[in-house]
Amino acid sequence: MALRHLNQIDLADRWNISHRTLERWRWTGEGPCFVKLGGRVVYRLEDIEAFECEQVRSSTSKNPVVKSTEKVRVMNRPDPMSRSLRRGGFSHSDATARPTRIER
Repeated sequence: MALRHLNQIDLADRWNISHRTLERWRWTGEGPCFVKLGGRVVYRLEDIEAFECEQVRSSTSKNPVVKSTEKVRVMNRPDPMSRSLRRGGFSHSDATARPTRIER
């Protein structure tokens, strides 16, 4: 049976990057698509190969060309900062505001 999925450790080894980089990319919506099965994160081999093909460049001075399907995929991901705001965090604009005491 052919290998069809890689975990983050195997993918990090394949690309010679830190597995923490893959974790950050998942949080920020970068990197290849992934599948979460329960608490386990895996990457489908076809998604990895598609991501690798998207990274091919002919020059370092040119911006990458983003396909329209890629724009939709990235735009549909939730904003990472919105989670912290829902959890009672603060935005950068709140950083200059004077803290208020919360009565319980």
